[in-house]
Amino acid sequence: QVQLSESGGGLVQTGGSLRLSCAASGRTFSSQHMGWFRQALGKEREFVGVIRWSSGITYYADSVKGRFTISRDNAKNTVYLQMISLKPEDTAVYYCAFRSSGIFSNDPREYDYWGQGTQVTVSS
Repeated sequence: QVQLSESGGGLVQTGGSLRLSCAASGRTFSSQHMGWFRQALGKEREFVGVIRWSSGITYYADSVKGRFTISRDNAKNTVYLQMISLKPEDTAVYYCAFRSSGIFSNDPREYDYWGQGTQVTVSS
């Protein structure tokens, strides 16, 4: 079992920054990926980005590319989502998710474990 716990959400003004954390506990897998997703009110869950844990290689959605950065701390078993230049359209509940596969995926249905989510609100 893998348990995920997000933190770091909050209210920020347009152009501001936030850093989200996702702490993982339990059994890990060598081929794991940690993904970030978001879901705005009334909209479908949207892929944000993903990191391959072993290598640190990342992939991002076009909507956040250049503004968001995913990283990980091996010692703390934690993945981060650094967000800068935030826009009102970034407002959503942000989730981290675990995928026990060596293949990248942007499909939330292919992720095995999910955190509880953390709210990010960007004011105009």
